[in-house]
Amino acid sequence: MPSRRQILRQTLTLTAAGLFTTRVFAGDKPKNGELAPPPDLFDSQALDIDFWVKPRTLDLIRPQSGERSKLLYWKDGEVIDSAYQELCHILRDVNGKKSAPIDPKLLETLWATQAYIARFGMTKPLEILSGYRTPESNRHLIEQGVPAARKSLHMDGKAADIRIANLHEEVLGELIQSFRQGGVGFYYRATANGGWIHTDTGLQRSWKG
Repeated sequence: MPSRRQILRQTLTLTAAGLFTTRVFAGDKPKNGELAPPPDLFDSQALDIDFWVKPRTLDLIRPQSGERSKLLYWKDGEVIDSAYQELCHILRDVNGKKSAPIDPKLLETLWATQAYIARFGMTKPLEILSGYRTPESNRHLIEQGVPAARKSLHMDGKAADIRIANLHEEVLGELIQSFRQGGVGFYYRATANGGWIHTDTGLQRSWKG
């Protein structure tokens, strides 16, 4: 019986179909004209220092408002303030019409996730389903029966609910979890767009909702 990780890697291979070029990964040789499967996507701890010191650009889309921004927000070890302010706006509470400072560590997780999968030819924008939330918006979600913690880190600008089109939420969540930077919630939904992943900069933990 295939292991859980083998199943996830098969999922990634199928997800990436059509997005890969004729590039073959080091040590892999295509058989019968087929592209070899990608390396283990979940071993982000193997990244070298060059990955972390290069300039950081985030390509974000906010489905709820129809906004999309591609911003260079970090370079030479420093956050670019104008880009940071725009990212805080993109991750604002759309319903509550209010923005707040976003934890730079959260932006780092979002960037690392997107930059990592881009190494495998997958360059879809990262969808922000929820970023900062006002206490009122968070309470309203709870009243509607939407999964939301009463002391949600969304209210502190330390959490985001995200997805990437055509990438299974379990593959996305496993990658984020491998960065070991905070909490990861897996939300599976049988819809056309699938589910989503909650990521935050709190204690390391994971759950399914």
